[in-house]
Amino acid sequence: MFKPSATLTTLLLALLAGTTQAAAPAPAAAMPEVGLSPWGPKDEIGRLNLMTPASRAAILARIDGGKSYDLAVDFYVGMPSWQAAGDPPYQMWMTHTPKGNVVADSMHVGEVMNRHVSYTGSAVSMYAHMGTHIDALNHFGLNGKIWNGFTEEQHLGDRGWTVTGAEKLPPIVARGVLIDVAVAKGLSQLPDNYRVTRQDLRDALAKQGVTLAPGDVVLIRTGRMQHYAQAQAYMANPPGLSLDAAAFLVEDGGAMVVGADNLSFEAFPSEVAGNYLPVHTYLLAQQGTPILELVDLEALSRDKVYQFAFIGASLKLRGGDAAPIRPVALPIR
Repeated sequence: MFKPSATLTTLLLALLAGTTQAAAPAPAAAMPEVGLSPWGPKDEIGRLNLMTPASRAAILARIDGGKSYDLAVDFYVGMPSWQAAGDPPYQMWMTHTPKGNVVADSMHVGEVMNRHVSYTGSAVSMYAHMGTHIDALNHFGLNGKIWNGFTEEQHLGDRGWTVTGAEKLPPIVARGVLIDVAVAKGLSQLPDNYRVTRQDLRDALAKQGVTLAPGDVVLIRTGRMQHYAQAQAYMANPPGLSLDAAAFLVEDGGAMVVGADNLSFEAFPSEVAGNYLPVHTYLLAQQGTPILELVDLEALSRDKVYQFAFIGASLKLRGGDAAPIRPVALPIR
């Protein structure tokens, strides 16, 4: 199995050096570097290369057809969103309304026609990392590079990245696995800032009677989605994965894509000195593993559906570092 360019041991040694975002950077020799793809110097999709015609056919052949689960959240004004760095909230406004068209006649068809033909139009504005979305491999990098050694100097223009953009992400058809950490611990949801460990994942998988396999889409339930209708409660001090747990999913479990029901995916404060988002940089920049965030896992948890066909395609935002996705889970035999 492919290993990152900097070993997990090096990262864990850095972890022991401090636990706050203000910690001093690690020595240059100990700082991890981006991963170079085993699929070649032109690879832009990382571990999504694990998906093959055979793997897609295999999981589709197991669908039982009885039920489907929509794993996406609603977009609405006032929804939870990351604004700590000044990114814009979700906005929607009407560009045309039936009554407004009678007055404005923007289509120049006259009052009689506007009263007969009702016309409604709207527009939206949003940060790319809102709602149920997938992080592309250019979202985070290390030392001036992103996955596979691509650099800003060569590959970032005024219209976004020319490599690894959201438009390069193929539709995902794969085995999905829910790891319900909250339920495994006998909780409705994990406590604030709880850092999910490797052992937490092992324990939950054992209780569910499920094992991971290479090429899986692995989704972690913390229970935070229960607060989605209350933006401040949803965003405040979320639980998330530890670096060691992320390494377990990818290096031991063979995960192709990882995701969770929260926005940050990882817990804060950072566990690694000199890196305020070590799980993101490990997954995206070192391992080439896309991340799904704000995945609604409540119905799967309620029905105890731990294995399913995961089907999802993101918007093809050219050069984008993320894109909304509408994933569906279909139970399998």
